[in-house]
Amino acid sequence: MKVIFSHEEQFREIHPSYEDFAILTRRITNVLNEEQAGSWQLVNIDNQFNQLDTNLIEMMEHQLIPYKILANIYEAKPLSKITSKSLLSMENQLGMVSTFENTLIMFPDYQVAVTMAFNYSQGNSWPDYFFFSTSPQAALFFLEEINEKLRELLMQSVTYLVDTEQGVQRRKYSEQAVVPREEVLLENQIKQDIFRSIDEFFKEDGLFFKEYGLPYKRGILLYGSPGNGKTTLVKSITGSTKAPVVYWQITEFTGSHSIQEVFGIVSRLAPAILVIEDIDSMPEYTRSVFLNTLDGTQSREGLFIIGTTNYPQKIDPALINRAGRFDRAYEIPSPPQQVRENYLRKLDIKKILLDHVLVDIAKRSKGLSVSQLNELYMSIALNWHYDGKLEYETRIDELIKQNKRTIKNDWEEDNHSIGF
Repeated sequence: MKVIFSHEEQFREIHPSYEDFAILTRRITNVLNEEQAGSWQLVNIDNQFNQLDTNLIEMMEHQLIPYKILANIYEAKPLSKITSKSLLSMENQLGMVSTFENTLIMFPDYQVAVTMAFNYSQGNSWPDYFFFSTSPQAALFFLEEINEKLRELLMQSVTYLVDTEQGVQRRKYSEQAVVPREEVLLENQIKQDIFRSIDEFFKEDGLFFKEYGLPYKRGILLYGSPGNGKTTLVKSITGSTKAPVVYWQITEFTGSHSIQEVFGIVSRLAPAILVIEDIDSMPEYTRSVFLNTLDGTQSREGLFIIGTTNYPQKIDPALINRAGRFDRAYEIPSPPQQVRENYLRKLDIKKILLDHVLVDIAKRSKGLSVSQLNELYMSIALNWHYDGKLEYETRIDELIKQNKRTIKNDWEEDNHSIGF
């Protein structure tokens, strides 16, 4: 295609502002051609640079993609970077890390190069990303390959997207312990319903949905008082499903831009699971954008979204009263008596509780959450270890009183409706 203002010509006299910009890209393309001759050109990849630099650096760290560091851009700018060894973890150990800042990095297998450099034209003081390729087709192929490699990489760990003042940051944690499905303390019918839907969603890339002509998207909302196993259920779902899992942490910095960025990131990993814990904490001024995003077919294609909340009465009715946003809501209640008895029996590996004692504890502990049952057994075990006495009656009464002081809503008799 014909170009009116080319790199080969100098336009300082007739177009100095253009020349301020062209001198940077001209020198970069010269270096690229010296390394690998080709029709190197700038390519606009829209908002694909969101998280792209972080993804590429992680792959470079794991040696998943070959690359070459060709040059630094400005000698007056930092030529290297010392920070936490992993940009994606919480490690504090310092070390030299790869960076695109003021550095031209080439991916020779794909005929692509990336840098983040300052462009000093017109007093611009902010760095910009520059994406070079020998053709738009080569750039597109590169991006598709990166998405697939990233998807494979994220299936090996738990990934958190955190809204910060600097934008959406990605944090990676080690592989989470799998919670066996049989250990989820939930009514069998509800467990079956949830796990069937998740299994069919990811089986053969959603073949069930295609066969029945159903939209390939799904959303469930888990609600109930704290400590009854919503997080455990989510871990069981995500740990037993072969798909990328992304947790999105909503903060005071969550806004329309971060919502679009999160869904943009996760949709490129589809089919995938997006977990939004404490969804009621979504800032009110962003709810319309969030609802519109949930309505969007393109942004939801291939996504299984799991929302959780301890306070369903705070959920905007528009979130769940409209089909296609959250398809089902499941209450995760306090465990019933038989479940409490079975759970305590499982905790009691030293067999300090006789059968009639287990039955009595299960009867007395009505309304206690799973986490409170853990605390109850800890107290019983400590008393037995030091004094040879169980003394569970007093501790149960204390926990029940604690519930009355702290629980603001009666989950069984609450008049608030969540849409079903």
